[in-house]
Amino acid sequence: EASGIGRDHPCGSFPTHNTLRFCEALALLPGCGQAWGLTLPTVSHYRLFPKALGRLVAALGVRELHLALTQGFWRTRYWGQPPLQAPAGAELWVWFQPTVTDVDKAWKELSNILSGIFCASLNFIDSTNTVIPTASFKPLGLANGTDHHLLRYAVLPREVVCTENLTPWKKLLPCGSKAGLAVLLKAERLFHSSYHSQAVHIRPICRDASCLAVSWELRQTLTVVFDFFSSGQGKKDWSLFKMFSRTLTDTCPLASQSKVYVDISPKNKEKELLEVSPAPTSVHEAIVQGDKKTYAVYDLLSPSLFNTSRSLNVQLKWKRPQDTEMPIPTLHAQRYVGGYGLQTGEICTLIYNTHPYRAFPVILLETVPWYLRLYVHTLTIITKGKENKPSYIHYQPAQDRRRPHLLEMLIQLPANSVTKITIQFERALLKWTEYPPDPNHGFYVGSSVLSALVPSVTAMKDMDVEQSPLFASLFPSSDGSSYFVRLYTEPLLVNLPTPDFSMPYNVICLTCTVVAVCYGSFYNLLTRTFHVEEPSRGGLAKRLANVIRKLRGVPPL
Repeated sequence: EASGIGRDHPCGSFPTHNTLRFCEALALLPGCGQAWGLTLPTVSHYRLFPKALGRLVAALGVRELHLALTQGFWRTRYWGQPPLQAPAGAELWVWFQPTVTDVDKAWKELSNILSGIFCASLNFIDSTNTVIPTASFKPLGLANGTDHHLLRYAVLPREVVCTENLTPWKKLLPCGSKAGLAVLLKAERLFHSSYHSQAVHIRPICRDASCLAVSWELRQTLTVVFDFFSSGQGKKDWSLFKMFSRTLTDTCPLASQSKVYVDISPKNKEKELLEVSPAPTSVHEAIVQGDKKTYAVYDLLSPSLFNTSRSLNVQLKWKRPQDTEMPIPTLHAQRYVGGYGLQTGEICTLIYNTHPYRAFPVILLETVPWYLRLYVHTLTIITKGKENKPSYIHYQPAQDRRRPHLLEMLIQLPANSVTKITIQFERALLKWTEYPPDPNHGFYVGSSVLSALVPSVTAMKDMDVEQSPLFASLFPSSDGSSYFVRLYTEPLLVNLPTPDFSMPYNVICLTCTVVAVCYGSFYNLLTRTFHVEEPSRGGLAKRLANVIRKLRGVPPL
């Protein structure tokens, strides 16, 4: 269930910034085939695996699928290192099997079907916002080849995530929202938060240690940030009822494991400054993103947990006030638009490496719409006042109304440095039918993607991976000395030259007025018929009145 089927997901609370993350991993589906031959299994039953996704994977030849719907932006300086970051809006990247002959056609059908399943605007994914990365977004599951022509990546930064997207996501769970941790997922509470991200990941994995057979793994993740301190309450204490207006009462009957992990790691190796209640069933230590973390574990399947009360309301309190400063991550970045006017501009990206003595490379992926015409000869990379030449660069120019710009670079980041990447662009003038209903709001540019192996502060042992397989799955580590991180920068909002769309309305009103007043009057004069009326002698009533007036001696009418 919420903490994984057959594995122990790190689903719990991060008390430093009041973040609660739930991770759902469904049971692995049996199949047959050799792992390294990439003979992927077919979905044989739908006891736990959603039938809609199972048929989709089989029909379109999908090898890996990753979909994320996010509202808000992760504030690294205030919330620390993101557990599972995603760009604002909708992100979809898919690896297809080599047997797929027409990848573009399968990609279009896949986006349309997912649009209907998750009630999102994924049907707006087309060639103008789809790229084929060559170095980023390598397969996360089993793969014996990385032919990048089988990969498709697209982002819709303007997509708004709301209740209609959460409901189908919850229906994919084995128990839906009727039991287990999913009963806490009330839409009115989740969307009253600073950050909300829901994702679905499908990939092939080994069924056993020998990897003689392959199975499909479906993982559903939900990341929510409740920032009570910044919202005006002034306290960092939290509880399940305070965040969700509900408590845990039972587990999903189909779950083999159901656990809640609460991060109680001490800061600066001080004494325990946190107090959690009720008492956890166990305490677990793991290496997460290079740091040693301590978790209070609540096993919902334990009979002793619900002995004293029929519900579980996990609470965390600080014994004394603490500062709200979060440790700055080793790798983080930011991006903004420079320049002035509506003709030219500049995209600036700042990448920070705060490690005191370790340098490491990073892969930067930039996707820019076609209506921002990049000048590649203006690309500059400056680190510590010197030029930093990339080890690898791949650029695919855009085609108007057909495909976007794609820029990938492998950049070496020196220790304790800030790398500034700038590139100039020119704004294009669109056709008047290509502007959205609110053109003065601006046009969104998708986030940059950073992929890197970041050096760890604490080395991970092989024993740690064996004891916490799902921690290692969520936060993979190459050799214990480094861990993989994929970060996203802020999306950009760029203004384009916009015509005065009120002028057609004014012209129509003026033209209609001229036609109605001038031409209407002239046409009326041309088509009107004039008749001369002769004076009449009067009718019977007038004659009778004159006779009566004559008899009375009054002058006639």
